[in-house]
Amino acid sequence: MAEFGREHRPRRAASCLARLIFEESMDTSDIRKGLKFMMDGNPYVVTDFQFVKPGKGQAFTRTKMRNMLNGGTIERNIRSGEKLEPADVEDRTLQYIYPEGDAYVFMNQQTGDQVTVQGEVVGEDAGFLIDGIDVTITIYNGNPVAIQLPPHIIVQITETEPGAKGDTATNVTKPAKISTGAPVNVPLFINEGDWVRVDTRTRAYVERTKAPSKTP
Repeated sequence: MAEFGREHRPRRAASCLARLIFEESMDTSDIRKGLKFMMDGNPYVVTDFQFVKPGKGQAFTRTKMRNMLNGGTIERNIRSGEKLEPADVEDRTLQYIYPEGDAYVFMNQQTGDQVTVQGEVVGEDAGFLIDGIDVTITIYNGNPVAIQLPPHIIVQITETEPGAKGDTATNVTKPAKISTGAPVNVPLFINEGDWVRVDTRTRAYVERTKAPSKTP
């Protein structure tokens, strides 16, 4: 009986593990923007999707996704009901503190732990890394593989042609640079020293605003 018991427990453990893996799996009904899952051995994040129900044949979800390791984008048609494997990734909210060579250093404000993210991962978002900004960093297998900026940031215009007095039109723009050196187009009435809200997703001017209040 003792030998039977020793053999039986591993089978129960394996059964529980298999059930746990099945319960954690996803299917096409879970597809949404930002969903992270494994495909062809790589972690992907959904950037866009469309449910398609053809007149004949099985319904599917046309899915655009970005490889979280190399940034490449692909499109796949995923059949309805097809199982998806969740990507073993972790999102951490960290504060940007300073650049270091070709990399950027972020800090966990609770623990003080620092994470260095390589420049190729940050990409063009580097132009919107202002001091103290909170950024979501995705960790895969212990390595940072992606960052996500907040939707909007408030920055100061450091370089642009003098504003046209009395011209309040927002559909006519001129080139400018913000405090990080990144280019952005702004309305004609914006001057150097003005503070503006910028959409980090489109790199577009949103509105003129007040300087952010300083934390004591």
